Amino acid sequence: MASIPQESLARPRSSPFTGRNGLLDRYFYFAMSLFVAAIVVWGFSHTVNAGLFHAAVPRPFLLWIHAAVFSGWVVFFILQSALVRTHHVRWHRTSGWFGAALGTTMVFLGTTTAIVMGRFDTVRLQVPYSDAFLIVPFFDMAAFAACFGLAVYWRRKPELHRRLIFIATCGLLSAAFARIDYLFNHDLYYVCLDAVILLGVARDLLVNRRIHPLYRIALPALVVSQAFVIHTFRSGSGWWVRIGHAILQ
Repeated sequence: MASIPQESLARPRSSPFTGRNGLLDRYFYFAMSLFVAAIVVWGFSHTVNAGLFHAAVPRPFLLWIHAAVFSGWVVFFILQSALVRTHHVRWHRTSGWFGAALGTTMVFLGTTTAIVMGRFDTVRLQVPYSDAFLIVPFFDMAAFAACFGLAVYWRRKPELHRRLIFIATCGLLSAAFARIDYLFNHDLYYVCLDAVILLGVARDLLVNRRIHPLYRIALPALVVSQAFVIHTFRSGSGWWVRIGHAILQ
C-alpha cells in the first residue's frame, strides 16, 4: 500500500470558505461595503422623507450637501472594495487620493453640519437637549478622523489600512442606526455599530485563526469612548452642556 507523504499530513486542510484565499477571505470587505450601504438605506429610510425631502420646515441647504457627500463615501467604499476584489490595485491606489480628499472634507463638513443642525433644532424646531446631543456627532467625526487619518498614513500596509477604513466607515453607521426610534431611545445605536465591526473580528478568527492587534486596541477604545459619550449626553453633564450651549450660540 502506498504511504501518504508526510508533508501532506503536516499541511492543514484549507476550507474553501474560511481558509486563506477562501470565499470569506476574498469577498469579506466587498460584501461588507454592500452591507454598510444596506444599513444606511434602511436606517435613513425611516426619516429622510419627513426630515429632508418633504420636511414641514425646510432644512438648511448644508444638510443636502452633507447627505450627498456622506452617501458619496459609501459609494466610494464599495468602489474601492470592488477594485481590490477585481485586482485593479493600481486604480485603487490612484483613486485613493480622491478618497483622502473626500474623507478630509467629511470631517469638516460633518462637524459644521452638526453645529448648523444643532442651532436649527434649537431655534426652529425647539428640540430640547440639542446642546447635550452635540457630543454624539462630534465624537463620531473625531473617531472617523482618527481611523481615517491612520488609514491614509498606513496606506502601504494593507492589513492595517483595510481594517482602519472598515472601522472608520462603520463608525458612520451610528447616524443610520439612530434613525430607528427603538435603538435611539435605548441607546443601542453604538451597540449595533460595534456589532458590525465585530464581523471583522469574526472574519479574522475564521480566516487567520487570530484577532488582528488593531481590533484588540481599537474596539475596546471605541466601546469605552462610546459609553462615555452616551453617559455625557443622557445625563446632561453640566460641563458639556455649557460647552455645547456656547457652540450653538
